[in-house]
Amino acid sequence: MLKCEYDARQEPTRRYIHIMNILHYPADRLLRLLNGQKVATMPQLKEALGTSVTYTVLRKLAPLGYRSSYSHSGTYFTLDSIAHYDELGLWSHRDIRFSRRGTLLNTAQALVSESSAGYQAPELQAVVHVEVKDALRQLVQAGRLFRQEWQGLYLYCAPDRRRRPEQWAARQAQGAAGDDLQAAKALFYSLLDEQQRRLYAGLESLQLGYGGQHRAAERFGLGVDTVARGERELLGGQVLRERVRQPGGGRPAVEKKHPKS
Repeated sequence: MLKCEYDARQEPTRRYIHIMNILHYPADRLLRLLNGQKVATMPQLKEALGTSVTYTVLRKLAPLGYRSSYSHSGTYFTLDSIAHYDELGLWSHRDIRFSRRGTLLNTAQALVSESSAGYQAPELQAVVHVEVKDALRQLVQAGRLFRQEWQGLYLYCAPDRRRRPEQWAARQAQGAAGDDLQAAKALFYSLLDEQQRRLYAGLESLQLGYGGQHRAAERFGLGVDTVARGERELLGGQVLRERVRQPGGGRPAVEKKHPKS
């Protein structure tokens, strides 16, 4: 087996090649291009840098803080220092869309999870201005979002089991505009913990009578099995009673003082 030995005489040549690469591809060419026209395609960036290698361009862009568009199949690039993101972390130049979260998948997940009442596909599409059905489907399949039917369309909510009922209750309150009782119920439901929500849904189901489990499940965004479990726990008295305040919590007892005799 041949053994390659280090040749110190080659070191100046290596340094020369490294320096020439730095000089040959100065990043300020990319800065001038992007500052001038706000966005650019990869072929434009390659031409400005004087290279035909995509990796070289991306390596030069990385320290500058770049973003690729979530529209137009990610074919446009800009810099965070150029983009003026709105309160949702979105920015557009003409019809080219960018997001602080990068891809459409990450953007859709963040917008849905952080929303107060979830999103239906047409609502989210009106925000991001691109088709979102396929992205939402992928996010649900990957467990990154949750969906349930609401008024003939899917409502997309956060995957977190604590956050999701709050969004569903807020959506219920929106749908109950003009019905003060239903809006108050939705608000009350959003303040409950997981066990209390299950019990409250079970109580509503019992009050509704025949078909109540399905109607309560739809109303509160729960599974029918969860509503049925709430019914069983109520009827069987199988309710977990826990102290609201941990033992030893609260203000220390005040010791009575008696005058010395």
